[in-house]
Amino acid sequence: MDNDLHDSQSDDKLRAKLIDFEQQLAFQQRAHEELNAVVLEQQASLEQARQEIAKLKQLVRQLNEQGLGEDLPHERPPHY
Repeated sequence: MDNDLHDSQSDDKLRAKLIDFEQQLAFQQRAHEELNAVVLEQQASLEQARQEIAKLKQLVRQLNEQGLGEDLPHERPPHY
């Protein structure tokens, strides 16, 4: 009978540990999903910024080809 009590206590400890591990796993999974969402959002923002930079580079090239950008760095802004 003493052996049955010991086995019952061991089973309870194992169940408690299993529940704790399951809770930790659920937390880790949720954290992983949240971090993944952040990474995907940042990736989209980065791609948008890359596209905007590429458009600006193309615009600068076009302005330089038309000769419109050559005098700009040497001119004073209108508020001076």
